Amino acid sequence: MTDSDATRDKLQGKLKETAGKLTGDKDAEAEGRQQNAEGQLKDQVEDAKAGLKAAGERVKDALGDKKDNQ
Repeated sequence: MTDSDATRDKLQGKLKETAGKLTGDKDAEAEGRQQNAEGQLKDQVEDAKAGLKAAGERVKDALGDKKDNQ
């Protein structure tokens, strides 16, 4: 999964939601909201993964520093 997947989902979702509102198609509107939410969730998952990776690197670095000082 890439950032472009999340961006694409958010953009397509907004377009579907807007088109649904303009045409009065409640199903398309709801589908658009759902797709937009999925894109936002993908972004949040990627942010969390990046944060965990950074935290892991900090722990790894801290443990490496302790070994060097012994």
